[in-house]
Amino acid sequence: MASGITMAVVGATGAAGSTTLQILEERKFPIRELRVFASERSVGKTVSFKGDALRLQRIEATAFKGVDIAICAAGTAQSREFSPMIAKAGAVVVDKSNAFRMDPAVPLVVPEINGHVVKTHRGIVASPNCTTIVTVMPLKPLHDAARLRRVVATSYQSVSGAGVNGIEDLRQQTLAWARGEAMVPRHFAHRIAFNLIPAIDAFRPDGYTGEEMKLVDETRKILECPDLLIAPTTVRVPVFTCHSVAVNAETDTKVTAAQARELFARFPGLKVCDDPAAQRYPMPVAVEGQDDCWVGRVREDLSHPCGLNFWVVGDQLRKGAATNAVQIAELLLDS
Repeated sequence: MASGITMAVVGATGAAGSTTLQILEERKFPIRELRVFASERSVGKTVSFKGDALRLQRIEATAFKGVDIAICAAGTAQSREFSPMIAKAGAVVVDKSNAFRMDPAVPLVVPEINGHVVKTHRGIVASPNCTTIVTVMPLKPLHDAARLRRVVATSYQSVSGAGVNGIEDLRQQTLAWARGEAMVPRHFAHRIAFNLIPAIDAFRPDGYTGEEMKLVDETRKILECPDLLIAPTTVRVPVFTCHSVAVNAETDTKVTAAQARELFARFPGLKVCDDPAAQRYPMPVAVEGQDDCWVGRVREDLSHPCGLNFWVVGDQLRKGAATNAVQIAELLLDS
């Protein structure tokens, strides 16, 4: 491989991990050696990177000796076990799971918003939940311009947010419908084809889900606004890729729809697509494969003088996961 650093990708066979390999290649990340890791059942198999077949390795401390940066795309339980071990071996870990996001000692980073905090790491940097990233991207310029007071966010989350099993559930059920067969859920609690499921993650005693509270807690940490009022709802929808979020944001001072569009258009990583007369607004089919989050349907709130409504869509496998993690790794190169 080209001159550069020694890098590792853990969870390289999953939806987020395989997209990470794609993003590293697209962004020409300066890699001298790339080591790839997966679960025990995948050890010995190969994944492709820059035309080379890389053999998947077993996750063990000795395998990370000499690694500079490791992107961990494993589940929360696995990350809790492996990320400290990898960091102890000498690598800086960019962790995409929920394991360390709310740890006060671990920076939670969206590079366009708070990239400066990456320098405070102690071996692990956390990448936020995919829905949080898509939501917080347009919130940041509003917060800087007029200070946020309250946010109501309802997310419409694609099945790939649940990994390869979520993708397969929708695919198999859709094929079964086309054949006139019974649609049997194997991953989700209910049928997802031609249906909406207003529950993602486990319910808490207060009726909110873990996924909803990630949006609350992580947004407050990223924006350094611990008292921000946030009302979340998460919905699983029969879309393969891209999360969409309907947002109502209340600010201290009024921001007009025109001013908001200008703020969004100037902010890195956002693209405005807002021409209702021409039927132009963000949709998953247009945003899939893009790194920018697209914002549209920007309008002033009829019920509050300092409120705005808008619709934002982001590819949660790219900006919501892989791209954000690789951007953090790029920051680490410069820190």
